[in-house]
Amino acid sequence: MRRSHNKTIFGIIALIVVALLAWFSFGPKNSHQAAKTVTIGVVGQTSEDQKIWDSVAETAKKKYGITIKIKNFTDYNQPNKALESGDIDLNAFQHYAFLKAWNKANKTNIVSIGDTYLAPIRLYSKKYKKLSDLPDGATIAIPNDASNESRALYLLKNAGLITLKSGNALKTVADIKENKKNLKIKEVAADQAARALASVDAAVINNSFAVPAKLGDKETLFIEPINKDSREWVNFIAATAKNKNNKTYLDVVKAFQTEKTKKLVKKLYGNSEVTAWGIKF
Repeated sequence: MRRSHNKTIFGIIALIVVALLAWFSFGPKNSHQAAKTVTIGVVGQTSEDQKIWDSVAETAKKKYGITIKIKNFTDYNQPNKALESGDIDLNAFQHYAFLKAWNKANKTNIVSIGDTYLAPIRLYSKKYKKLSDLPDGATIAIPNDASNESRALYLLKNAGLITLKSGNALKTVADIKENKKNLKIKEVAADQAARALASVDAAVINNSFAVPAKLGDKETLFIEPINKDSREWVNFIAATAKNKNNKTYLDVVKAFQTEKTKKLVKKLYGNSEVTAWGIKF
């Protein structure tokens, strides 16, 4: 009976050891790997953007053991939906004003976990070479979504073309106080502004659409200045609120916010993009 009892005990111990070995071999490893692969949604990724994310991915892998995967979307309405549904882990395409409007309209709770860059938008024209050349009654296309429309109007204000009423944080055409040139403001989808440029006198176009359209200094009438209004237009890496303290995601931010990234952004974009962490507005 004693020998049989000992065999039973040894058998149980052996099973426990096998189970523990299986757990440490497969359980933690697989869950660790899953946690260390981060999919980030972006919009209209250019070859320059890809080089930046390739560099960030290299840092993330080498320093934090994180594998970064980039998922490219075609318009601004997709990445936040994908983030909320869990199709992606983070996204990096929007500024604070856009997110504020998005959260309000969609009753979501997406948050910033780290600034990336500020990309001053521009007023472009294929008909005129200088801002002063714009005639009275000129038609200017601007994005029609709430945040980018407001940003475009602030750009026109800073260019001295219009003045805006005080009050509302996000401006609409109804907030134009003075329009001495009697400009006609044409609201279009952000992703159509570059195409609309051919049929208007000038257009305010987001960088993510201006770059693929090969618009540059030659077509630029005015560049958005960096001033106290600029904070709202800083881009960032976003997560759902429940994941704002996720260590792996915060390590992705650290991998982005490096001197290496600063130098690469400067090399690839010159003055058209400015790294935003550390800027005092």
